[in-house]
Amino acid sequence: MARAIVGLLTYLLIIPAGLLLAGGDPTWPMGWIYTALYLAAGLGSRLLSWRLSPGMLRERAAALRATGVPAWDRALVLIVALVGPVAAVLVAGLDHRFGWPPAVSSPLQLVGLALVMAGYILGVWAMLVNPFFSSFVRIQSERGHQVIARGPYAVVRHPAYSGGILAALATPIMLDAVWALLPGTLIAMALVLRTYLEDQLLQDRLPGYREYASSVRARMIPGGW
Repeated sequence: MARAIVGLLTYLLIIPAGLLLAGGDPTWPMGWIYTALYLAAGLGSRLLSWRLSPGMLRERAAALRATGVPAWDRALVLIVALVGPVAAVLVAGLDHRFGWPPAVSSPLQLVGLALVMAGYILGVWAMLVNPFFSSFVRIQSERGHQVIARGPYAVVRHPAYSGGILAALATPIMLDAVWALLPGTLIAMALVLRTYLEDQLLQDRLPGYREYASSVRARMIPGGW
């Protein structure tokens, strides 16, 4: 468990450290606001999950050693959880350091901030109501895996991915870094693909999921796809 905690803290610090170091500006307000939001969501979700569903955190801590994970999911997680976010914050930091055009207006940055917060809140909510919220796509038969249809899952089937896309596309706007939309878009595309592939796997392998999918028809967008 100690190793898992050290690994989590290291992972959570990589993103804000990359942003602030690349930005080279210790007085960057939005850089620090993003850092606070990112760490609050990352640490807060784990602390609340430990209280509500410690089994889920143990599952996530052992995710790298898990069996039954499709090869495509390991590749997509690498993009979504590491390559994409690191690239995004490095580009955003360098954008701030060198003032690359085009600039984002202050009101639009505030809109981006609100959307990032909404994305994080949606992701954390999905995590807290789903005791089978794993780092990788797999059927957790040893934990009695079952369909979760409460909270945001009553509206869309993959709310955490919806929140992730929202945050990935809004973060560059918040940070006045339009060029960071390139890796942000890569994250969004990877999440859409993961949603499609995961949904197919769950319909094929998780009892009750096909019926759930016929009831909650939207994968990511209410009233849409």
